[in-house]
Amino acid sequence: MQLPSFDGLFLILAVTVLVAGFARGLSGFGTGLIVAPVAGALYGPKAAFVILVIIDSLPTIPVTIPALRIAVWRDVLPAVVGLMLFIPVGVYILTIADPVALRWFICVAILLCAAALWRGWRYQGERTPPKSFGVGAMAGVLSGVAQIPGPPVLVYWLASPLPSAIIRANLLSLFFISELMSLATAWTSGLFEAPVVAIALAATPVYFVGLLAGWAAHGRTSDAHYRQITLSLVVLSALLALPWSDIASAAGL
Repeated sequence: MQLPSFDGLFLILAVTVLVAGFARGLSGFGTGLIVAPVAGALYGPKAAFVILVIIDSLPTIPVTIPALRIAVWRDVLPAVVGLMLFIPVGVYILTIADPVALRWFICVAILLCAAALWRGWRYQGERTPPKSFGVGAMAGVLSGVAQIPGPPVLVYWLASPLPSAIIRANLLSLFFISELMSLATAWTSGLFEAPVVAIALAATPVYFVGLLAGWAAHGRTSDAHYRQITLSLVVLSALLALPWSDIASAAGL
Protein backbone atom coordinates (compact mmCIF):
# COMPACT_ATOMS: atom_id res chain seq x y z
CA MET A 1 0.00 0.00 0.00
CA GLN A 2 1.31 3.43 -0.92
CA LEU A 3 1.87 5.85 1.93
CA PRO A 4 -0.22 9.04 1.78
CA SER A 5 1.48 12.29 0.85
CA PHE A 6 1.33 14.62 3.85
CA ASP A 7 1.00 17.73 1.72
CA GLY A 8 -1.28 20.75 1.86
CA LEU A 9 -4.24 18.75 0.60
CA PHE A 10 -3.96 16.22 3.40
CA LEU A 11 -3.57 19.01 5.96
CA ILE A 12 -6.87 20.52 4.80
CA LEU A 13 -8.49 17.08 4.96
CA ALA A 14 -7.10 16.47 8.46
CA VAL A 15 -8.50 19.74 9.82
CA THR A 16 -11.87 18.99 8.19
CA VAL A 17 -11.91 15.47 9.61
CA LEU A 18 -11.09 16.77 13.09
CA VAL A 19 -14.04 19.17 13.00
CA ALA A 20 -16.31 16.44 11.61
CA GLY A 21 -15.28 14.03 14.36
CA PHE A 22 -16.12 16.61 16.99
CA ALA A 23 -19.54 17.22 15.41
CA ARG A 24 -20.23 13.46 15.23
CA GLY A 25 -19.21 12.83 18.84
CA LEU A 26 -21.25 15.77 20.09
CA SER A 27 -24.44 15.51 18.04
CA GLY A 28 -24.47 11.96 16.63
CA PHE A 29 -24.24 13.03 12.99
CA GLY A 30 -22.56 15.57 10.71
CA THR A 31 -19.53 13.71 9.36
CA GLY A 32 -20.83 13.35 5.82
CA LEU A 33 -22.03 16.91 5.37
CA ILE A 34 -18.68 18.28 6.60
CA VAL A 35 -16.22 15.81 5.04
CA ALA A 36 -17.89 14.89 1.75
CA PRO A 37 -17.73 18.31 0.00
CA VAL A 38 -14.16 18.99 1.12
CA ALA A 39 -12.78 15.50 0.38
CA GLY A 40 -14.62 15.49 -2.94
CA ALA A 41 -13.00 18.78 -3.95
CA LEU A 42 -9.56 17.56 -2.85
CA TYR A 43 -9.51 13.96 -4.13
CA GLY A 44 -12.66 13.42 -6.21
CA PRO A 45 -16.12 12.03 -5.35
CA LYS A 46 -15.18 8.32 -5.41
CA ALA A 47 -12.22 8.87 -3.11
CA ALA A 48 -14.40 11.03 -0.84
CA PHE A 49 -16.89 8.18 -0.50
CA VAL A 50 -14.16 5.72 0.49
CA ILE A 51 -12.55 8.16 2.93
CA LEU A 52 -15.91 8.85 4.52
CA VAL A 53 -16.96 5.22 5.03
CA ILE A 54 -13.56 4.24 6.46
CA ILE A 55 -13.23 7.07 8.98
CA ASP A 56 -16.89 6.90 9.99
CA SER A 57 -17.18 3.16 10.63
CA LEU A 58 -14.69 1.43 12.94
CA PRO A 59 -13.54 4.58 14.83
CA THR A 60 -17.12 5.28 15.92
CA ILE A 61 -17.49 1.94 17.72
CA PRO A 62 -16.32 3.25 21.16
CA VAL A 63 -18.93 6.03 21.20
CA THR A 64 -21.63 3.97 19.49
CA ILE A 65 -21.60 0.90 21.78
CA PRO A 66 -22.94 2.87 24.79
CA ALA A 67 -25.52 4.48 22.48
CA LEU A 68 -26.77 1.09 21.28
CA ARG A 69 -27.95 0.31 24.80
CA ILE A 70 -30.23 3.36 25.10
CA ALA A 71 -31.34 3.87 21.48
CA VAL A 72 -35.07 3.45 20.83
CA TRP A 73 -34.84 0.55 18.37
CA ARG A 74 -38.52 0.57 17.45
CA ASP A 75 -37.71 3.97 15.90
CA VAL A 76 -34.21 3.27 14.63
CA LEU A 77 -34.67 -0.05 12.79
CA PRO A 78 -37.64 1.04 10.62
CA ALA A 79 -35.72 4.24 9.79
CA VAL A 80 -32.67 2.18 8.73
CA VAL A 81 -34.83 0.01 6.46
CA GLY A 82 -36.51 3.04 4.90
CA LEU A 83 -33.17 4.77 4.41
CA MET A 84 -31.55 1.86 2.60
CA LEU A 85 -34.58 1.00 0.46
CA PHE A 86 -35.22 4.53 -0.78
CA ILE A 87 -31.70 5.65 -1.69
CA PRO A 88 -32.23 4.22 -5.23
CA VAL A 89 -35.51 6.17 -5.43
CA GLY A 90 -33.62 9.38 -4.72
CA VAL A 91 -31.05 8.54 -7.38
CA TYR A 92 -33.87 7.88 -9.89
CA ILE A 93 -35.58 11.19 -9.05
CA LEU A 94 -32.25 12.92 -9.57
CA THR A 95 -32.01 11.46 -13.09
CA ILE A 96 -35.48 12.59 -14.21
CA ALA A 97 -36.03 15.90 -12.38
CA ASP A 98 -34.47 19.32 -12.85
CA PRO A 99 -31.56 19.03 -10.39
CA VAL A 100 -31.41 22.75 -9.62
CA ALA A 101 -35.12 23.05 -8.88
CA LEU A 102 -34.99 19.84 -6.86
CA ARG A 103 -32.14 21.04 -4.68
CA TRP A 104 -33.88 24.38 -4.11
CA PHE A 105 -37.06 22.61 -3.02
CA ILE A 106 -35.19 20.29 -0.64
CA CYS A 107 -33.09 23.04 0.93
CA VAL A 108 -36.03 25.40 1.45
CA ALA A 109 -38.09 22.58 3.02
CA ILE A 110 -35.24 21.71 5.40
CA LEU A 111 -34.74 25.35 6.39
CA LEU A 112 -38.47 25.82 7.06
CA CYS A 113 -38.49 22.71 9.30
CA ALA A 114 -35.41 23.95 11.16
CA ALA A 115 -37.02 27.38 11.65
CA ALA A 116 -40.18 25.77 13.07
CA LEU A 117 -38.14 23.70 15.52
CA TRP A 118 -36.07 26.71 16.51
CA ARG A 119 -39.30 28.51 17.42
CA GLY A 120 -40.25 25.65 19.71
CA TRP A 121 -42.57 23.53 17.57
CA ARG A 122 -42.89 19.90 18.70
CA TYR A 123 -44.64 16.97 17.05
CA GLN A 124 -47.25 15.72 19.52
CA GLY A 125 -48.53 12.72 17.54
CA GLU A 126 -47.80 9.08 18.24
CA ARG A 127 -44.47 7.74 16.98
CA THR A 128 -44.97 4.39 15.29
CA PRO A 129 -42.67 2.09 13.28
CA PRO A 130 -44.48 2.98 10.00
CA LYS A 131 -43.86 6.68 10.66
CA SER A 132 -40.20 5.98 11.44
CA PHE A 133 -39.97 3.98 8.21
CA GLY A 134 -41.44 6.94 6.34
CA VAL A 135 -38.91 9.33 7.87
CA GLY A 136 -36.11 6.91 6.96
CA ALA A 137 -37.50 6.74 3.43
CA MET A 138 -37.33 10.54 3.16
CA ALA A 139 -33.75 10.36 4.41
CA GLY A 140 -32.97 7.76 1.73
CA VAL A 141 -34.47 9.93 -1.01
CA LEU A 142 -32.47 12.92 0.22
CA SER A 143 -29.34 10.79 0.31
CA GLY A 144 -29.86 9.76 -3.31
CA VAL A 145 -30.68 13.29 -4.45
CA ALA A 146 -28.27 15.42 -2.46
CA GLN A 147 -26.17 13.12 -0.20
CA ILE A 148 -27.71 14.62 2.95
CA PRO A 149 -29.69 11.86 4.73
CA GLY A 150 -29.50 13.41 8.19
CA PRO A 151 -32.08 16.24 8.28
CA PRO A 152 -35.36 14.22 8.07
CA VAL A 153 -34.53 11.86 10.95
CA LEU A 154 -32.95 14.63 12.98
CA VAL A 155 -35.95 16.93 12.55
CA TYR A 156 -38.30 14.03 13.42
CA TRP A 157 -36.47 13.18 16.63
CA LEU A 158 -35.75 16.79 17.60
CA ALA A 159 -39.49 17.49 17.30
CA SER A 160 -40.11 14.95 20.07
CA PRO A 161 -39.89 15.37 23.85
CA LEU A 162 -37.03 12.84 23.86
CA PRO A 163 -33.95 13.92 25.86
CA SER A 164 -30.82 14.80 23.89
CA ALA A 165 -29.05 11.60 25.04
CA ILE A 166 -31.72 9.43 23.36
CA ILE A 167 -31.78 11.54 20.18
CA ARG A 168 -27.99 11.32 19.95
CA ALA A 169 -28.09 7.56 20.61
CA ASN A 170 -30.68 7.07 17.86
CA LEU A 171 -28.58 9.07 15.40
CA LEU A 172 -25.34 7.28 16.30
CA SER A 173 -27.01 3.88 15.90
CA LEU A 174 -28.75 4.76 12.63
CA PHE A 175 -25.69 6.17 10.92
CA PHE A 176 -23.35 3.51 12.27
CA ILE A 177 -25.47 0.82 10.64
CA SER A 178 -25.75 2.78 7.41
CA GLU A 179 -21.98 3.35 7.31
CA LEU A 180 -21.32 -0.37 7.75
CA MET A 181 -23.62 -1.00 4.79
CA SER A 182 -21.79 1.67 2.79
CA LEU A 183 -18.51 0.04 3.75
CA ALA A 184 -19.73 -3.28 2.32
CA THR A 185 -20.93 -1.50 -0.83
CA ALA A 186 -17.57 0.17 -1.35
CA TRP A 187 -15.77 -3.15 -0.84
CA THR A 188 -17.92 -5.11 -3.29
CA SER A 189 -17.73 -2.27 -5.83
CA GLY A 190 -13.94 -2.38 -5.87
CA LEU A 191 -13.52 1.21 -4.68
CA PHE A 192 -10.83 0.40 -2.11
CA GLU A 193 -7.77 1.49 -4.06
CA ALA A 194 -4.55 1.48 -2.06
CA PRO A 195 -3.65 5.21 -2.25
CA VAL A 196 -7.13 6.29 -1.17
CA VAL A 197 -7.29 3.72 1.64
CA ALA A 198 -3.90 4.96 2.86
CA ILE A 199 -5.20 8.54 3.00
CA ALA A 200 -8.30 7.41 4.89
CA LEU A 201 -6.31 5.35 7.38
CA ALA A 202 -3.94 8.27 7.98
CA ALA A 203 -6.92 10.56 8.65
CA THR A 204 -8.67 8.07 10.95
CA PRO A 205 -6.67 8.85 14.15
CA VAL A 206 -7.36 12.56 13.64
CA TYR A 207 -11.06 11.81 13.29
CA PHE A 208 -10.95 9.65 16.42
CA VAL A 209 -9.43 12.50 18.45
CA GLY A 210 -12.23 14.82 17.32
CA LEU A 211 -14.79 12.11 18.06
CA LEU A 212 -13.58 11.69 21.64
CA ALA A 213 -13.50 15.47 22.15
CA GLY A 214 -17.09 15.75 20.92
CA TRP A 215 -18.14 12.84 23.13
CA ALA A 216 -16.62 14.58 26.17
CA ALA A 217 -18.29 17.88 25.22
CA HIS A 218 -21.68 16.20 24.96
CA GLY A 219 -21.51 15.23 28.61
CA ARG A 220 -21.36 18.94 29.49
CA THR A 221 -24.04 20.06 27.03
CA SER A 222 -27.60 20.77 28.14
CA ASP A 223 -30.62 19.60 26.14
CA ALA A 224 -31.27 23.15 24.98
CA HIS A 225 -27.70 23.67 23.77
CA TYR A 226 -27.72 20.24 22.09
CA ARG A 227 -30.82 21.17 20.10
CA GLN A 228 -29.28 24.50 19.07
CA ILE A 229 -26.06 22.83 17.91
CA THR A 230 -27.77 20.07 15.97
CA LEU A 231 -30.23 22.48 14.35
CA SER A 232 -27.24 24.57 13.29
CA LEU A 233 -25.83 21.47 11.59
CA VAL A 234 -29.17 20.92 9.84
CA VAL A 235 -29.09 24.50 8.52
CA LEU A 236 -25.47 24.03 7.44
CA SER A 237 -26.35 20.86 5.54
CA ALA A 238 -29.17 22.68 3.71
CA LEU A 239 -26.91 25.59 2.80
CA LEU A 240 -24.16 23.27 1.55
CA ALA A 241 -26.68 21.43 -0.62
CA LEU A 242 -27.78 24.60 -2.43
CA PRO A 243 -26.75 24.73 -6.13
CA TRP A 244 -24.08 27.34 -5.53
CA SER A 245 -22.50 27.00 -8.97
CA ASP A 246 -25.83 27.85 -10.61
CA ILE A 247 -26.36 30.73 -8.20
CA ALA A 248 -22.92 32.08 -9.07
CA SER A 249 -23.62 31.72 -12.81
CA ALA A 250 -26.94 33.52 -12.48
CA ALA A 251 -25.18 36.34 -10.63
CA GLY A 252 -22.54 36.57 -13.34
CA LEU A 253 -19.71 35.53 -11.03
